[in-house]
Amino acid sequence: MSIYPSLEDLKVDQLCKAQLHLESQYHPHPAYGVTPAQPAVSYPSAPLYPSIDPSPLPYPTNGHASPLPYPVTPTHSVSASVYPSLADYMGLELTPEVIAANMPEYVATVAVQPPREVARVEGGMVAPISNLTLGLQKAQVNHGIRELILCKDGKGKVGVRVAAINKGIFVCLVMKNSPAALAGLRFGDQILQVNGQVVAGYTKDQVHDLFKKSSVNGISVIVRDRPFERTVTLHKDSVGQLGFQFKNGEIFRLVKDSSAARNGILTEHHLLEVDGQNVVGLKDKEITNIIENAPSVVTVTVIPSFVYNHMMKKMAGNLVKEAMDHSVPTL
Repeated sequence: MSIYPSLEDLKVDQLCKAQLHLESQYHPHPAYGVTPAQPAVSYPSAPLYPSIDPSPLPYPTNGHASPLPYPVTPTHSVSASVYPSLADYMGLELTPEVIAANMPEYVATVAVQPPREVARVEGGMVAPISNLTLGLQKAQVNHGIRELILCKDGKGKVGVRVAAINKGIFVCLVMKNSPAALAGLRFGDQILQVNGQVVAGYTKDQVHDLFKKSSVNGISVIVRDRPFERTVTLHKDSVGQLGFQFKNGEIFRLVKDSSAARNGILTEHHLLEVDGQNVVGLKDKEITNIIENAPSVVTVTVIPSFVYNHMMKKMAGNLVKEAMDHSVPTL
C-alpha cells in the first residue's frame, strides 16, 4: 500500500500509472521481435521512521505504555507510569466523551485502532509532485516515542527551555537554529528520559543539571510527541495561495476547491510549524511571510485548538511563575 503527502501527489501518481498501463497495451510480446515496454517509473519515496506505528492516534487510550522504537535493554528500562496515556498529557483529560464534545472530528480515530501488522506501511511514501521537499522531511510526525541525539553549541547550550507540569517535563521553547531545533525537538513535546535517566517527577532545575553535566556530544533525549498533531502537505495555486485563513495562529476559514480544502485542513486548528519551522508565538504577519517565502509545496503542522489552548494555558502559567521567581533558564 502506498501513501501520499498530498492529494495532488496521489492524483499525479494515478495518472502516471494509468498512462504507463495504457502504453503497455501497445507493446507486443518479445517473442514477436518487439522490444518490451519500459519498466514503470519509480518515484522518490519520503523516508518513514523504521519502526513507526502509523495508527490514527499518537498514543494508546487504554493506559498501556507506548512501544519504544527499539528493543528495550537495561539501559532503556521503562514502566507504564513513565509513558502515561493520553489522559495524562499536561493533566488534560482526553476521554472519548471529552473528545466527542470538543474534537468530534477525531471520534472515529479513537474508536478504531487498526492492528500494528495491518497498519504498517509498505514501500514508503509516494511523492511525485512534492518530491521529497526539505519541508516535508523536516515536518515528519512519528506519532509515538522518539530518541534524539543532541549536542551543545559553543556556549554549552542545547537551545531548549523546559517546564515541569503535572509531574512531567515539557518543552516550552526551542531556540531557532539551535542543536535542539536541528535534532527535531518541538514545542509541547514531553521529555521522558535524558541520557537514560527517567525525568518523571523532576523539577526543571534537576533537568537543567542533567543537561549541564552532559558531555558536549551524544546527549540522548527520549521524547513523546504532542497529542493529535498532524502534518498536511499543501500546494500553492497560481497566485501563491494555500487556501486557508488564520487569526492568532488559528485556522478559521477555508477556500472552496483549494489545496487546503482538498487535503483535509480543518478549522479550529492552530498552526504549530511551517515546513518544520516553529511558528508558535509568532505574529500572524510573521507566519504569513514564512508561508509566502516558502516554495510551491508547503507542509504545515497543525493541532486541534482545544489541545493547543490547554497547552498554552499550562505553559503560560508556568512561565509566569518562573519569571516571578527570576528563574527561567535556557538549557
